[in-house]
Amino acid sequence: MITGEWITKMKAVIFPGDKKVEVREYPIPTPGPGEVLIKMKASAICRSDMSLYYGDPVVGGEKAKTGSIIPGHEPAGEIVQVGEGVHSYYPGDRVAVYLALGCGECSYCKSGYKMFCKEFQCIGFDAHGGDADYMVAPAENCMKIPDEMSFVAAAVSTDAIGTLYHAQKRLGISGRDVLVIFGLGPMGGAGVMIAKGLGATVIAVDMLDERLQVAKELGADYIVNGKKVNVLEEIFRITNGRGADAAIDCSGNAQAENNALDCVRPHGRVAWIGESKSTTIKPSDQFIRKQITVIGSWYFPIHEYEEIAQFIIRKKLPVEKLVTHRFKLEEAETAFRLFDERKTEKAVFVWE
Repeated sequence: MITGEWITKMKAVIFPGDKKVEVREYPIPTPGPGEVLIKMKASAICRSDMSLYYGDPVVGGEKAKTGSIIPGHEPAGEIVQVGEGVHSYYPGDRVAVYLALGCGECSYCKSGYKMFCKEFQCIGFDAHGGDADYMVAPAENCMKIPDEMSFVAAAVSTDAIGTLYHAQKRLGISGRDVLVIFGLGPMGGAGVMIAKGLGATVIAVDMLDERLQVAKELGADYIVNGKKVNVLEEIFRITNGRGADAAIDCSGNAQAENNALDCVRPHGRVAWIGESKSTTIKPSDQFIRKQITVIGSWYFPIHEYEEIAQFIIRKKLPVEKLVTHRFKLEEAETAFRLFDERKTEKAVFVWE
């Protein structure tokens, strides 16, 4: 049960639209069958949240357009109450929440890739998320956090770390590889940490020196500022004319996406992660005649989280270094405004 049964109200963030942010009071929800009630400890802000902030969501269905959904698709907290039929989780369990909701019956849901379900809905867009004192989530979407991991690290470990881990796993990144990462926001920074944990040599590419400096602190072997040098020439210089073994674009920028294709050697591997509505490429020159492998990568299967969490712990990844700002929920208007103005990188709401 919730500590102090007299507490019946909670605070939560809402986006009415047009860059407006409100912190409203709501009744604390009650978990239904198969659900748990989680007291929030950390909830990370993501760039995709800005689409809700602007009133033009890039994820979700009609509910996401109403301005009535509590955002926050990277939450972590402590279970305080379980609903009927929940037997694998108990009050006191520390959990992160998987963002994808599915039917639970299709082959994608059963394989752990809930985001491919035809009935896919996204926590924080279609269903209430973690930018609140409490949230209800299906028990099957909960992922237990190791004792060695903080709630802040757990929140960041879902989208940023999880997505980049899964992409590099699919690319087969190892100590044999020179990997180029384009776009050194939180996703790119996560990619640097993971690649170093896997033993790769990392070339980090961005247009901002401050981001590149953070990438260096996270383990990047080389940093390249695209405003100051020719990116492709620099990559080929570093690799003695051979080209990189693999590249990941986290920016969604068309030039970076093309550079990722161009910078790898024959039989190289490329992953695109940054969202992009359209990009013009040259298939023959860029990947057919080089016989490279190109993948899109989005999130991770839920069964992989334990592996991700143990990798973070075993390799001692400094996940919290990705977090530049921490805010109280009452500071939501400031938090989202600064994030929108790109005056923060990874920002996280935290509770005492």
